[in-house]
Amino acid sequence: MYVRKNIRWRVIWPYAWEMVLFESLYALLICVVYRAGLHALDIPWQPVATLGIAVAFYVGFKNSGSYDRFWEGRKLWGGVVNYSRNWAIQSLEYITTVVDAPDVEAPPATLEELSGRHRRLVYRQIAWCNALRLALRRQPELWDEQVAPFLDAAESAQMRLRQNPPAHLLRQQAADLRVLRQERGLLNDFQHVNMMQSLEELFNLQGGCERIKNTPFPRQYAFFSYVFVRLFALLLPLGLIGEFARMGPDHIWLTIPFAVLVSWVFNTMEVVGHTSENPFENEINDVPMTAICRTIEIDLREMLGETDLPPKLAPIDDVLY
Repeated sequence: MYVRKNIRWRVIWPYAWEMVLFESLYALLICVVYRAGLHALDIPWQPVATLGIAVAFYVGFKNSGSYDRFWEGRKLWGGVVNYSRNWAIQSLEYITTVVDAPDVEAPPATLEELSGRHRRLVYRQIAWCNALRLALRRQPELWDEQVAPFLDAAESAQMRLRQNPPAHLLRQQAADLRVLRQERGLLNDFQHVNMMQSLEELFNLQGGCERIKNTPFPRQYAFFSYVFVRLFALLLPLGLIGEFARMGPDHIWLTIPFAVLVSWVFNTMEVVGHTSENPFENEINDVPMTAICRTIEIDLREMLGETDLPPKLAPIDDVLY
Protein backbone atom coordinates (compact mmCIF):
# COMPACT_ATOMS: atom_id res chain seq x y z
CA MET A 1 0.00 0.00 0.00
CA TYR A 2 1.48 3.32 -1.08
CA VAL A 3 1.55 5.55 1.99
CA ARG A 4 3.17 8.78 0.82
CA LYS A 5 0.75 11.69 0.46
CA ASN A 6 2.12 12.74 -2.92
CA ILE A 7 2.98 10.04 -5.44
CA ARG A 8 6.52 10.31 -6.73
CA TRP A 9 7.11 10.68 -10.45
CA ARG A 10 9.22 7.51 -10.51
CA VAL A 11 6.09 5.61 -9.50
CA ILE A 12 3.92 7.29 -12.11
CA TRP A 13 6.32 7.11 -15.05
CA PRO A 14 6.43 3.28 -15.49
CA TYR A 15 2.66 3.30 -16.02
CA ALA A 16 2.66 6.39 -18.24
CA TRP A 17 5.68 6.31 -20.52
CA GLU A 18 4.25 4.03 -23.21
CA MET A 19 1.09 6.11 -23.61
CA VAL A 20 3.02 9.40 -23.52
CA LEU A 21 5.55 8.21 -26.11
CA PHE A 22 2.97 6.71 -28.43
CA GLU A 23 0.60 9.68 -28.26
CA SER A 24 3.45 12.15 -28.79
CA LEU A 25 4.67 10.38 -31.93
CA TYR A 26 1.14 9.77 -33.19
CA ALA A 27 0.05 13.38 -32.68
CA LEU A 28 3.28 14.59 -34.30
CA LEU A 29 2.56 12.41 -37.33
CA ILE A 30 -0.98 13.79 -37.58
CA CYS A 31 0.33 17.36 -37.44
CA VAL A 32 3.00 16.74 -40.09
CA VAL A 33 0.53 15.12 -42.46
CA TYR A 34 -2.01 17.89 -41.85
CA ARG A 35 0.60 20.56 -42.45
CA ALA A 36 1.50 18.81 -45.72
CA GLY A 37 -2.04 19.46 -46.95
CA LEU A 38 -4.01 16.34 -46.06
CA HIS A 39 -6.83 18.17 -44.25
CA ALA A 40 -9.16 15.21 -44.59
CA LEU A 41 -7.76 14.04 -41.25
CA ASP A 42 -9.70 16.81 -39.53
CA ILE A 43 -12.88 15.49 -37.90
CA PRO A 44 -15.44 17.46 -35.87
CA TRP A 45 -14.57 17.83 -32.19
CA GLN A 46 -18.11 17.15 -30.93
CA PRO A 47 -18.16 13.39 -31.65
CA VAL A 48 -14.72 12.99 -30.07
CA ALA A 49 -15.84 14.91 -26.97
CA THR A 50 -18.99 12.79 -26.73
CA LEU A 51 -16.88 9.63 -26.91
CA GLY A 52 -14.59 11.03 -24.20
CA ILE A 53 -17.55 11.60 -21.89
CA ALA A 54 -18.78 8.03 -22.46
CA VAL A 55 -15.31 6.60 -21.85
CA ALA A 56 -14.96 8.65 -18.65
CA PHE A 57 -18.23 7.22 -17.31
CA TYR A 58 -17.22 3.70 -18.25
CA VAL A 59 -13.76 3.95 -16.69
CA GLY A 60 -15.28 5.54 -13.59
CA PHE A 61 -17.68 2.61 -13.25
CA LYS A 62 -14.77 0.17 -13.53
CA ASN A 63 -12.72 2.09 -10.97
CA SER A 64 -15.62 2.09 -8.52
CA GLY A 65 -15.84 -1.70 -8.76
CA SER A 66 -12.08 -2.07 -8.38
CA TYR A 67 -12.01 0.10 -5.28
CA ASP A 68 -14.86 -1.89 -3.76
CA ARG A 69 -12.74 -5.03 -4.08
CA PHE A 70 -9.77 -3.35 -2.42
CA TRP A 71 -11.86 -1.91 0.40
CA GLU A 72 -13.60 -5.21 1.04
CA GLY A 73 -10.19 -6.89 1.27
CA ARG A 74 -9.00 -4.27 3.74
CA LYS A 75 -12.13 -4.70 5.87
CA LEU A 76 -11.64 -8.46 5.91
CA TRP A 77 -8.10 -8.05 7.18
CA GLY A 78 -9.33 -5.56 9.74
CA GLY A 79 -11.57 -8.38 10.94
CA VAL A 80 -8.57 -10.72 11.02
CA VAL A 81 -6.82 -8.28 13.37
CA ASN A 82 -9.81 -7.95 15.67
CA TYR A 83 -10.65 -11.64 15.92
CA SER A 84 -7.00 -12.57 16.38
CA ARG A 85 -6.86 -10.31 19.42
CA ASN A 86 -10.19 -11.69 20.60
CA TRP A 87 -8.89 -15.25 20.23
CA ALA A 88 -5.79 -14.45 22.27
CA ILE A 89 -7.86 -12.91 25.07
CA GLN A 90 -10.18 -15.91 25.15
CA SER A 91 -7.26 -18.32 25.19
CA LEU A 92 -5.59 -16.52 28.08
CA GLU A 93 -8.64 -15.72 30.21
CA TYR A 94 -10.86 -18.76 29.65
CA ILE A 95 -8.22 -21.46 30.09
CA THR A 96 -7.35 -21.35 33.79
CA THR A 97 -6.38 -23.74 36.58
CA VAL A 98 -10.02 -24.08 37.60
CA VAL A 99 -11.75 -27.18 36.33
CA ASP A 100 -15.14 -25.92 35.08
CA ALA A 101 -16.50 -29.21 33.82
CA PRO A 102 -17.80 -31.30 36.78
CA ASP A 103 -18.28 -34.31 34.54
CA VAL A 104 -14.57 -34.44 33.69
CA GLU A 105 -12.23 -36.14 36.10
CA ALA A 106 -8.85 -34.51 35.61
CA PRO A 107 -6.20 -33.17 37.95
CA PRO A 108 -5.78 -29.40 38.12
CA ALA A 109 -3.60 -28.01 35.39
CA THR A 110 -0.16 -26.83 36.39
CA LEU A 111 1.06 -23.36 35.52
CA GLU A 112 3.57 -24.92 33.14
CA GLU A 113 0.84 -26.80 31.31
CA LEU A 114 -1.35 -23.70 31.07
CA SER A 115 1.53 -21.61 29.79
CA GLY A 116 2.27 -24.20 27.12
CA ARG A 117 -1.37 -24.40 26.04
CA HIS A 118 -1.73 -20.61 25.95
CA ARG A 119 1.38 -20.30 23.84
CA ARG A 120 0.32 -23.10 21.51
CA LEU A 121 -3.12 -21.59 20.81
CA VAL A 122 -1.85 -18.03 20.41
CA TYR A 123 1.16 -18.94 18.29
CA ARG A 124 -0.98 -21.09 16.01
CA GLN A 125 -3.21 -18.06 15.46
CA ILE A 126 -0.17 -16.04 14.40
CA ALA A 127 0.81 -18.90 12.10
CA TRP A 128 -2.70 -18.90 10.62
CA CYS A 129 -2.50 -15.19 9.76
CA ASN A 130 0.82 -15.65 8.01
CA ALA A 131 -0.30 -18.84 6.29
CA LEU A 132 -3.40 -17.06 4.97
CA ARG A 133 -1.25 -14.25 3.64
CA LEU A 134 1.12 -16.65 1.86
CA ALA A 135 -1.83 -18.57 0.41
CA LEU A 136 -3.40 -15.40 -0.98
CA ARG A 137 -0.11 -14.25 -2.48
CA ARG A 138 0.82 -17.71 -3.76
CA GLN A 139 4.11 -17.73 -1.82
CA PRO A 140 4.42 -21.25 -0.34
CA GLU A 141 8.22 -21.02 -0.55
CA LEU A 142 8.17 -18.61 2.42
CA TRP A 143 6.52 -21.12 4.76
CA ASP A 144 9.71 -22.13 6.61
CA GLU A 145 10.61 -18.50 7.25
CA GLN A 146 7.26 -16.94 8.13
CA VAL A 147 4.94 -19.71 9.37
CA ALA A 148 7.03 -22.61 10.70
CA PRO A 149 8.57 -20.62 13.62
CA PHE A 150 5.11 -20.41 15.23
CA LEU A 151 4.33 -24.14 15.04
CA ASP A 152 5.77 -27.37 16.37
CA ALA A 153 8.11 -28.94 13.82
CA ALA A 154 5.85 -31.95 13.28
CA GLU A 155 2.74 -29.82 12.91
CA SER A 156 4.48 -27.45 10.53
CA ALA A 157 5.67 -30.31 8.32
CA GLN A 158 2.17 -31.76 8.25
CA MET A 159 0.35 -28.48 7.55
CA ARG A 160 2.55 -27.33 4.71
CA LEU A 161 1.57 -30.42 2.72
CA ARG A 162 -2.14 -29.59 2.89
CA GLN A 163 -3.97 -28.06 -0.04
CA ASN A 164 -5.34 -25.34 2.24
CA PRO A 165 -3.01 -24.94 5.26
CA PRO A 166 -4.93 -22.03 6.87
CA ALA A 167 -8.14 -24.06 7.01
CA HIS A 168 -6.36 -27.01 8.62
CA LEU A 169 -4.71 -24.74 11.19
CA LEU A 170 -8.14 -23.58 12.30
CA ARG A 171 -9.29 -27.20 12.31
CA GLN A 172 -6.42 -28.00 14.68
CA GLN A 173 -7.44 -25.13 16.92
CA ALA A 174 -10.90 -26.68 17.19
CA ALA A 175 -9.37 -30.07 17.98
CA ASP A 176 -7.36 -28.53 20.82
CA LEU A 177 -10.50 -26.90 22.20
CA ARG A 178 -12.20 -30.30 22.26
CA VAL A 179 -9.33 -31.73 24.28
CA LEU A 180 -9.44 -28.82 26.70
CA ARG A 181 -13.18 -29.31 27.18
CA GLN A 182 -13.63 -33.07 27.20
CA GLU A 183 -10.32 -34.40 28.53
CA ARG A 184 -8.90 -31.64 30.71
CA GLY A 185 -12.04 -29.81 31.79
CA LEU A 186 -10.38 -26.43 31.33
CA LEU A 187 -13.31 -24.99 29.39
CA ASN A 188 -16.97 -24.99 30.30
CA ASP A 189 -19.73 -25.22 27.71
CA PHE A 190 -20.18 -21.48 27.37
CA GLN A 191 -16.46 -20.83 26.91
CA HIS A 192 -16.13 -23.67 24.43
CA VAL A 193 -19.02 -22.41 22.32
CA ASN A 194 -17.71 -18.85 22.51
CA MET A 195 -14.27 -19.84 21.22
CA MET A 196 -15.79 -21.99 18.49
CA GLN A 197 -17.74 -18.94 17.35
CA SER A 198 -14.44 -17.06 17.09
CA LEU A 199 -13.10 -19.86 14.87
CA GLU A 200 -16.25 -19.63 12.77
CA GLU A 201 -15.66 -15.92 12.23
CA LEU A 202 -12.05 -16.58 11.26
CA PHE A 203 -13.27 -19.13 8.71
CA ASN A 204 -15.70 -16.52 7.34
CA LEU A 205 -12.90 -13.98 7.01
CA GLN A 206 -10.68 -16.50 5.25
CA GLY A 207 -13.52 -17.40 2.90
CA GLY A 208 -14.10 -13.73 2.08
CA CYS A 209 -10.44 -13.29 1.16
CA GLU A 210 -10.49 -16.44 -0.96
CA ARG A 211 -13.62 -15.21 -2.74
CA ILE A 212 -11.86 -12.04 -3.83
CA LYS A 213 -8.65 -13.87 -4.75
CA ASN A 214 -10.34 -16.62 -6.76
CA THR A 215 -12.88 -14.40 -8.54
CA PRO A 216 -11.10 -12.16 -11.07
CA PHE A 217 -12.50 -8.76 -11.84
CA PRO A 218 -14.97 -9.29 -14.74
CA ARG A 219 -12.78 -9.25 -17.81
CA GLN A 220 -15.45 -7.67 -20.00
CA TYR A 221 -15.22 -4.50 -17.90
CA ALA A 222 -11.44 -4.51 -17.60
CA PHE A 223 -10.75 -5.32 -21.27
CA PHE A 224 -13.19 -2.91 -22.88
CA SER A 225 -12.08 -0.13 -20.54
CA TYR A 226 -8.60 -0.56 -21.98
CA VAL A 227 -9.91 -0.69 -25.56
CA PHE A 228 -12.10 2.40 -25.19
CA VAL A 229 -9.29 4.49 -23.71
CA ARG A 230 -6.97 3.51 -26.56
CA LEU A 231 -9.67 4.26 -29.15
CA PHE A 232 -10.27 7.67 -27.64
CA ALA A 233 -6.52 8.35 -27.66
CA LEU A 234 -6.41 7.57 -31.39
CA LEU A 235 -9.29 9.91 -32.26
CA LEU A 236 -8.22 12.74 -29.95
CA PRO A 237 -5.57 14.38 -32.21
CA LEU A 238 -7.95 14.19 -35.18
CA GLY A 239 -10.55 16.18 -33.29
CA LEU A 240 -8.12 18.68 -31.77
CA ILE A 241 -6.12 19.59 -34.86
CA GLY A 242 -9.03 21.29 -36.63
CA GLU A 243 -9.83 23.37 -33.56
CA PHE A 244 -6.23 24.60 -33.27
CA ALA A 245 -5.97 25.16 -37.04
CA ARG A 246 -8.77 27.75 -36.81
CA MET A 247 -6.54 29.76 -34.47
CA GLY A 248 -3.81 29.92 -37.10
CA PRO A 249 -1.60 27.56 -39.13
CA ASP A 250 1.16 27.50 -36.51
CA HIS A 251 -1.24 26.59 -33.72
CA ILE A 252 -1.74 23.06 -35.02
CA TRP A 253 1.41 22.03 -33.11
CA LEU A 254 -0.50 22.63 -29.88
CA THR A 255 -2.33 19.44 -30.76
CA ILE A 256 0.66 17.43 -29.53
CA PRO A 257 0.87 18.59 -25.88
CA PHE A 258 -2.89 18.74 -25.42
CA ALA A 259 -3.43 15.30 -26.95
CA VAL A 260 -0.69 13.87 -24.74
CA LEU A 261 -2.10 15.53 -21.62
CA VAL A 262 -5.70 14.40 -22.15
CA SER A 263 -4.64 10.89 -23.16
CA TRP A 264 -2.42 10.62 -20.09
CA VAL A 265 -5.32 11.60 -17.83
CA PHE A 266 -7.58 8.91 -19.30
CA ASN A 267 -4.79 6.34 -19.27
CA THR A 268 -4.07 7.12 -15.61
CA MET A 269 -7.75 6.63 -14.74
CA GLU A 270 -7.68 3.26 -16.45
CA VAL A 271 -4.42 2.20 -14.77
CA VAL A 272 -5.72 3.17 -11.32
CA GLY A 273 -8.65 0.82 -11.75
CA HIS A 274 -6.45 -1.92 -13.17
CA THR A 275 -3.98 -1.82 -10.27
CA SER A 276 -6.81 -1.99 -7.71
CA GLU A 277 -8.58 -5.04 -9.14
CA ASN A 278 -6.74 -7.67 -7.08
CA PRO A 279 -5.78 -6.44 -3.58
CA PHE A 280 -3.77 -9.54 -2.58
CA GLU A 281 -1.00 -9.54 -5.22
CA ASN A 282 1.75 -7.88 -3.13
CA GLU A 283 1.79 -4.82 -5.39
CA ILE A 284 2.20 -1.20 -4.32
CA ASN A 285 -1.56 -0.52 -4.14
CA ASP A 286 -2.57 -3.74 -2.38
CA VAL A 287 -3.66 -4.50 1.17
CA PRO A 288 -0.50 -4.42 3.37
CA MET A 289 -0.93 -7.94 4.72
CA THR A 290 2.71 -8.38 5.78
CA ALA A 291 2.53 -5.29 7.99
CA ILE A 292 -0.85 -6.39 9.37
CA CYS A 293 0.52 -9.84 10.22
CA ARG A 294 3.46 -8.25 12.02
CA THR A 295 1.06 -6.07 14.03
CA ILE A 296 -0.95 -9.15 15.01
CA GLU A 297 2.23 -10.96 16.02
CA ILE A 298 3.37 -8.08 18.23
CA ASP A 299 -0.03 -7.70 19.90
CA LEU A 300 -0.54 -11.39 20.60
CA ARG A 301 2.98 -12.09 21.82
CA GLU A 302 2.77 -9.08 24.10
CA MET A 303 -0.46 -10.48 25.54
CA LEU A 304 1.53 -13.62 26.37
CA GLY A 305 3.89 -11.46 28.39
CA GLU A 306 6.80 -11.60 25.96
CA THR A 307 9.12 -8.64 25.72
CA ASP A 308 11.51 -9.69 22.96
CA LEU A 309 9.23 -8.51 20.16
CA PRO A 310 9.97 -7.74 16.52
CA PRO A 311 9.62 -4.12 15.37
CA LYS A 312 6.69 -2.92 13.32
CA LEU A 313 7.34 -2.94 9.61
CA ALA A 314 8.18 0.40 8.03
CA PRO A 315 7.41 1.41 4.44
CA ILE A 316 10.00 0.52 1.82
CA ASP A 317 10.30 3.25 -0.82
CA ASP A 318 6.98 4.68 0.43
CA VAL A 319 5.24 1.30 0.12
CA LEU A 320 3.94 -0.71 3.08
CA TYR A 321 3.74 -4.40 2.14
